[in-house]
Amino acid sequence: MSNRSQSRSGAGARIRQAGPRVAASALILAPALALAAPAQAEPTPACLGEEGATVEEARIAGEVPQEILARSGFAADVDRFTEELCAASDTDEAGEIVARHADALWRKAVDRVRGTGVVEGDLSAGDDRPLYWARLGMTSALHRWEPGFELAGADREALVADMDRRSRGQDDAGFAGDPGGPGVSRVVVTGFDPFQLDNDIRQANPSGAAALALDGAVIETGDGVAVVEAMLFPVRWRDFTDGMVEHALLPHYTGDRPADAVITVSQGRDGRFDLEAHNGAWRGGAADNESVGTPETAPIPDGVPTVTPQPQWSDSSLDHPSIIGETGGEPFPVVDNTQVTEIPAGGTTPVVRPDGPTPGSEARAGGGGNYLSNEIAYRNTLLRDATGLDIPAGHVHTPILHFGPGGGVTDPEFEENRAAISGQVEAIVAAAVRP
Repeated sequence: MSNRSQSRSGAGARIRQAGPRVAASALILAPALALAAPAQAEPTPACLGEEGATVEEARIAGEVPQEILARSGFAADVDRFTEELCAASDTDEAGEIVARHADALWRKAVDRVRGTGVVEGDLSAGDDRPLYWARLGMTSALHRWEPGFELAGADREALVADMDRRSRGQDDAGFAGDPGGPGVSRVVVTGFDPFQLDNDIRQANPSGAAALALDGAVIETGDGVAVVEAMLFPVRWRDFTDGMVEHALLPHYTGDRPADAVITVSQGRDGRFDLEAHNGAWRGGAADNESVGTPETAPIPDGVPTVTPQPQWSDSSLDHPSIIGETGGEPFPVVDNTQVTEIPAGGTTPVVRPDGPTPGSEARAGGGGNYLSNEIAYRNTLLRDATGLDIPAGHVHTPILHFGPGGGVTDPEFEENRAAISGQVEAIVAAAVRP
């Protein structure tokens, strides 16, 4: 991928300061600095066993994750959390420690990307990976913790779940930056963790970086302002099966002041943005960050609104033509992607349809494929339909973020393209909420 400069002109939008937060021009990142020597993991604290970490958590022992944590200052956060956890006297105290550190981790990551906090280390401020690896360091500690009191398995998993949810901003989406009054739109934007780490453990995810950059932003659109709250989701099938998406997004479809738009974002294909028109109920079962996956229809959790019988397809309600008209050229093209893969009614063989599904067909891939990005799009738009809220809701796929030559954890091309992608996500969000 060639170097690209950042553009914010697509929707005529700009981000203004909201309270103590600063302009999103802080997204423009400093050039990558010379690589530090690979960091080494600290000795294992006495209260942590050698067993218990998940497949995903175990990767943190590698040189690259340790370097990212050391060069961002987030290694110290993991160490402080572990030290306090080891000193916890009971489950209640452990819960308080988890809540405090998880909330602080999310806020530190957002403030670092948005330029409102102290940036430690020489890793650029806009990087989403320190949050990812620090979170895994903390959940690994919880899984391996050997406390001096009896800890039930269900209590341990509840602590892990609370850490995971809070450190993703899922408990922090209260639109604190809303100035109130007419002309204010509330927008939820979601991103994802890095993935395909066994292919290249340096991987970042531009959707995660964009979400962090937009959390709490107030975007001036020319037709009012859009207040953004963001959250991140894991690349793990089990969390989607357990209803993480529905439980995180449902409050924004109900209540006295629901969201005015809910936009999910993930990394897609080379060189372009895709606005996914049709989302399929089928999960293809490709390996996730825990190296597991099963082909099946996406299961809907109990206790949430849904459409019965479960539909094979759900559609975007974003205004694709308007978004493309306002944002679709620089630095990346924005495409209305209407392609799906289906098994036609009465058939047995999957067929690619360029113009969307045909009546009665079974989904095999939405426009966004049949991985977790398609599934979050499906679940989000299904919630919209189930609650009857008539708002823009849909999915945006970003270009793939590649590394430049050299083999380091960062480089100028990587930094410049991440900033460009984040800037264009901002413009797409602004265009999506304009009347």
